[in-house]
Amino acid sequence: MDITASLAAQSYARARPATQPQEGGIGALVGDFARTLAQGEQTATAVMTGGAEPQALVQALSASELAVETVVTVRDKVVEAYQDILRMQV
Repeated sequence: MDITASLAAQSYARARPATQPQEGGIGALVGDFARTLAQGEQTATAVMTGGAEPQALVQALSASELAVETVVTVRDKVVEAYQDILRMQV
């Protein structure tokens, strides 16, 4: 094995962790999204039964709205990237 191949292998080994998926990844994000929506529903139920303040409902609705807007934005970017890939000439 020559020194060039050895250096290439070492560089690859150093760069490889950057390409590995992070702990949790997309599954964790989906779980956080679902948890945020569930907390909003629980807070709304608690407010209707008198177990929570209306301020808590406003905060929960704001968090849910932000989560939905974020998911929609990510979805739009993914669709846009997919369409760009489809337009590429082979």
